[in-house]
Amino acid sequence: MIISNYIFIGLLLLVAMTFGLAPIALAHVVAPRKRSRVKEVAYECGVLTHGETWVRFRIQYYIYALLFVVFDIEVVFLFPWAASYADLGIFALVEMTIFLAILLVGLIYAWAKGVLRWV
Repeated sequence: MIISNYIFIGLLLLVAMTFGLAPIALAHVVAPRKRSRVKEVAYECGVLTHGETWVRFRIQYYIYALLFVVFDIEVVFLFPWAASYADLGIFALVEMTIFLAILLVGLIYAWAKGVLRWV
């Protein structure tokens, strides 16, 4: 019985790897191979670039994006809880209050560190 679980996990892993690697292999086989200088020129929105194409961004932009992801995931957890709030009871209310308090502490910390400033 236990070996069947490992067989299932192995097959699932094989399917997942095939699902991820098959498009890459197919693109490698089907993609055209004619290289030229014109095809390798960097452009943005069909317009040739002027000057240096590699630009360094400040770390605050990345931290701001990470904060957005954190609070976006908060909504993913908050919405199902709110939809089934009537069936969950007081324990779920306490748990969600703790969850929101932790996120609020993180937001206050980020605000105090000046991460949310765009200067």
